[in-house]
Amino acid sequence: MSAHVDTFARDNLPAAQFLPEFRFDLPTLQFPAQLNCAHWLLDRHVAEGRGERICLRTLTTTVTYAQLLQQANQIAQALVIDMGLVPGNRVLLRAANTPMLVACWFAVVKAGGIAVTTMPMLRAKELNSTIEIGQISHALCDDALVAELSNSTLKHLKTFNTCGADSIENAMKKYGHAFENVATAADETCLLAFTSGTTGVPKATMHFHRDLIAACACWPAHVLRANADDVFIGSPPLAFTFGLGGLVLFPMAMGASTVLLEKTSPAHLLEGIETCGATVLLTAPTSYRALAAHGAALKKTALRKCVSAGEALPAATRALWQAATGITLIDGIGATEMLHIFISADEIDARPGATGKVVPGYQAQVVDDAGNVVAAGIVGKLRVKGPTGCRYLNDARQTQYVRDGWNYTGDAYLMDADGYFYYQARTDDMIISAGYNIAAPEVEDALLQHPAVAECGVIGVADDARGQIVKAYVVLRAGYARDAAMIEALQNFAKQNIAPYKYPRAVQFLETMPRTETGKLQRFRLHAL
Repeated sequence: MSAHVDTFARDNLPAAQFLPEFRFDLPTLQFPAQLNCAHWLLDRHVAEGRGERICLRTLTTTVTYAQLLQQANQIAQALVIDMGLVPGNRVLLRAANTPMLVACWFAVVKAGGIAVTTMPMLRAKELNSTIEIGQISHALCDDALVAELSNSTLKHLKTFNTCGADSIENAMKKYGHAFENVATAADETCLLAFTSGTTGVPKATMHFHRDLIAACACWPAHVLRANADDVFIGSPPLAFTFGLGGLVLFPMAMGASTVLLEKTSPAHLLEGIETCGATVLLTAPTSYRALAAHGAALKKTALRKCVSAGEALPAATRALWQAATGITLIDGIGATEMLHIFISADEIDARPGATGKVVPGYQAQVVDDAGNVVAAGIVGKLRVKGPTGCRYLNDARQTQYVRDGWNYTGDAYLMDADGYFYYQARTDDMIISAGYNIAAPEVEDALLQHPAVAECGVIGVADDARGQIVKAYVVLRAGYARDAAMIEALQNFAKQNIAPYKYPRAVQFLETMPRTETGKLQRFRLHAL
């Protein structure tokens, strides 16, 4: 029975004929009709006597499961009583990876809301687009990041990490430690995760309560195989499903702890591993390449499992990390649409250059354009199905991602005779740089707002350090100089209008932009320049 009073999410699910086939083949993928994932991830640990176990760590503090539950319950009451939240409302969350952000996330889910965690680097334009698409009415935001929300259409906003009268901390003081979780249905949305997609127009992926638990039952249980004594650490923001899964869902599902870092450069990761005794690391190949220089120091730590995702893992990076630390990287591919990793291999079964095998609970195939399975060793399109799958919020692109019950990830792969999958390339114009997904049209749109830019085209080009970098080809208006100062001006302009990691690290000026007779940009010709 549905608990959502606000039925926006339910009303905007894809039509049944456009949904993928969901499979629940494992015994651990059987779910009751009523399920609030916050109970399974948090409340049950306290109820079963594990409340004093450390749940969250920073460089200077620790939070137990009991303390996190108390905080989440108090925030949930503030959401419902002070901010008028009703089940089904969307709540924008905005902060770096901190214990308070995790407490707010659980508060939203406990209250039957839908969490929409956003990256700290997003600007007002990007946030307003998120708010509009998700019809978001509520927000909980770190006080240091609230400026970008000043002109939004949000009706209810509270800040934290501040002592102001209207802060969350002040509201929490009014409430006790108990809160009865809303009895949500297992198939009600609790998470909207945004992905830019190839057009630059954000797509909201909808994930149910059961999806989050299903993700915990597959890759972590069968491939990662960590345990309750492990200490997780990583670089991805909690706004990424890679980060939410690896740093919150998976460790808490097993009663382990996680290190939350506000800054996650390789130097900060090294400090966190050493200071907090981290044993499981999740980051992108870019970070592993940089951290490998500190192999001697890492060998003295408790680190024992390392997971690479977010971009393709080069065989050379795997070998470099093995030589530096003695640890074999666990590679994996996931997608925001699928929630988390669905192809991977553990340390024992890893093969150089291979992403891995299909994770138990999922099925995967490599097919041609007609949907026919291709022979081993032949490159084709990757499609998958399992207990999670693509549900775009009111978006016609659903029919591009889901066909014949399968999720088409947009990746080109080949599979060998032993069932190992080898990544080849993206099949669209998505640029993957240092683990971040960047849509070329979004960068183009930002540059075109500069008065000097007449036309532009953006592509990803290979880069040893970051996998790919964003490169912009620009046609300037008359009267503007094609020099280094203009390149710097365009780069700074982009950083001010879109998240800084999306800016073009390379800019090349052209006299004309290659286009078809109908005016469409020919990106393949930019790649040939």
